[in-house]
Amino acid sequence: MAQQQLKVTIVQPDMHWEDKQANLAQYEQYLSAVGEKMEVVVLPEMFSTGFSMAPERLAETMDGSTVQWMKSIARKYTCILTSSLIIEEDGKYYNRLLWVQPDGKMAHYDKRHLFGYAHEDEHYHAGDKRLIVSVKGIRICPMVCYDLRFPVWARNRNEDYDVLLYVANWPERRSLAWKTLLQARAIENQSYVIGVNRVGEDGNNIVYSGDSSVFGPLGEVVWQHSGSAICHTINIHKEVVEQARQQFPFLKDADKFIIPE
Repeated sequence: MAQQQLKVTIVQPDMHWEDKQANLAQYEQYLSAVGEKMEVVVLPEMFSTGFSMAPERLAETMDGSTVQWMKSIARKYTCILTSSLIIEEDGKYYNRLLWVQPDGKMAHYDKRHLFGYAHEDEHYHAGDKRLIVSVKGIRICPMVCYDLRFPVWARNRNEDYDVLLYVANWPERRSLAWKTLLQARAIENQSYVIGVNRVGEDGNNIVYSGDSSVFGPLGEVVWQHSGSAICHTINIHKEVVEQARQQFPFLKDADKFIIPE
């Protein structure tokens, strides 16, 4: 039986503050230089603007130009493209992660845990439903930044997923928490954990060191990069997850619970 594996291309950029055109142009340069078949491409949280609390100026609808750009990139490279951006829907603003397929079909996840420390909860509405998608038989649960601090929401209750994915704008001054929590989520959920962050400085003078990371299902470091912009592709192997769970069947002993909406 052929191994189930998936190429994941991680883009860790130095983003342009609230400049959609410059950011999208930069991503196109990164992707055109990859030089190999891409399957899933992951950009950081609020990839077109940076982590902005100005949705009134920057929000788009689900038919907006940035969503159309995502569809065009997915179609051009025959890949899945994912990250979050500022979306307006029914008079509300969301930090919404989109999962865009090359055929134009989309799924989405609205960030559940809004970062009150930066007043995100005063500008955006929280989601209440997880998203789990499957690519080549590998199940992925995408989440957004601050969700990382809340392990109950991410809990792999019934071996629901093989990969837990976080897109983020996570500051350098809390990089220890970022790396530690990513590794912890991998260990406790016996899954790959991928964290995709940015570098540089934003319009609020907050500095980001990147530290985009991939951890294996036993918490082992598969890949990390800090301090500079990079576009890097890693391979996810389903059998690595299956072997870890067979050797150490810890998930079977987990508590059963329901999160009320």
